[in-house]
Amino acid sequence: MNSSLLSLLVLAGIAIFLILRLRSVLGTREGHETPAAPRPGPSETRRRDFEVIEGGPDRDITDHVEDGSESARALAAMKLAEPGFSVSEFLQGARGAYEMILMAFENGDVDELRPFLAEDVMETFETVIRQRQEQGLTIDASFIGVRELTLDSASFDRATGVGEITVRFVGELTSVVKNADGQVIEGDPNEIKRQRDVWTFARNMGAENPNWELVATDG
Repeated sequence: MNSSLLSLLVLAGIAIFLILRLRSVLGTREGHETPAAPRPGPSETRRRDFEVIEGGPDRDITDHVEDGSESARALAAMKLAEPGFSVSEFLQGARGAYEMILMAFENGDVDELRPFLAEDVMETFETVIRQRQEQGLTIDASFIGVRELTLDSASFDRATGVGEITVRFVGELTSVVKNADGQVIEGDPNEIKRQRDVWTFARNMGAENPNWELVATDG
């Protein structure tokens, strides 16, 4: 075998080795494929998130508070701290929490209330429930629904990461108070009454616990 043929075989062997090596790293492609777009770096991702919020009105915010207001800026800051946060979804959750907390209070169910109330609010609720029990009073209540729900204000503490949202509720329910003998001493089971409440919920934005806590109440 002459030297030229030997050199040609060696070069062919090297070429085959390189082709096999390349396939093991990149894999094989079949059919027409569009080249993958480069993934944005962390700084570009943060910039795009900022542009979504700051580049124009965010309807999830402006549907509930005035554009450019302090509350709007606070809600935008909450979204930066927790990109998955939605104002509309929060208000839907607040609607359910209002019914649950209100009925648990009417029924004197302390254990049901405890996970969702701040310590000082819980103490107030417990005091009222205990006074009712000491007087032998019970309440029969039925929740009809939330007639009105509006976002009143919002604030965000950038130092602690805590966001607060105040919501105005107008609820409808029937409620009667009975004494120890089961006699109705207040209310009418057939009369629907409206109850107005202003509640403030708080949460550490970005925390693993998704639950908001009731930190203040004002009728």
